[in-house]
Amino acid sequence: MDAEPEPIEIDRRRCAVLVVDMQNDFGARGGMFDRAGIDITPIERVVEPTAQVLAAARSAGFPIVYLKMQHSPDLADTGGPGSPHSIKHARLGVGKEVSAPDGRASRILVRGTWDTDILPRLAPQAGDVIIPKHRYSGFFQTDLDKVLTDRNIKYLIVSGCTTSVCVESTVRDAMFRDYHCVVLADCTAEPIASDQQRTNHEASLLTIQLLFGWVSDSGRLVEAIAGS
Repeated sequence: MDAEPEPIEIDRRRCAVLVVDMQNDFGARGGMFDRAGIDITPIERVVEPTAQVLAAARSAGFPIVYLKMQHSPDLADTGGPGSPHSIKHARLGVGKEVSAPDGRASRILVRGTWDTDILPRLAPQAGDVIIPKHRYSGFFQTDLDKVLTDRNIKYLIVSGCTTSVCVESTVRDAMFRDYHCVVLADCTAEPIASDQQRTNHEASLLTIQLLFGWVSDSGRLVEAIAGS
């Protein structure tokens, strides 16, 4: 598969697609980011190429693993009021009771609510795996490593949001566990930016391709699947 900084050979029998936090709180109007005044346009733009990747991956028989950022209703898994995780998320209203766009009662980043549902265009299908998490990394206190190991997975095609936080945290932890990660640039998104020329998205992709994995895009992945 063509990628930066060099092509990578992937054993398709040991490859899975990882979808990081593509859920309503981050990518939907009325979700946590949108309510906080954060521009979700970059996340909205990656939905369609991600859908195309999922279609190609399913046709090739690749396992699809979804990560969902969520907390228990009592917020006990946030680390408590004094934890850095709680402090950083308090300004975003974690746990706050809100109304979903369709009028249903919901809560920000709380499991079992509209807010933590996967975006409809990318909804999981039968046989897909959904792994909840309560920190940025998909490997922290979750079954992700066991799920991948049980399926003999060694190569991860990574999509999702946000690039510099949950995606990069997960890729770093994956690399520490000797997984080969290929991050798809047009299927990852980041709302944090100082201006149009300097973005955390680009900085994270550069770090990943230099030190933690490889960077490619949806078109090159689909081409590689079709040609294999």
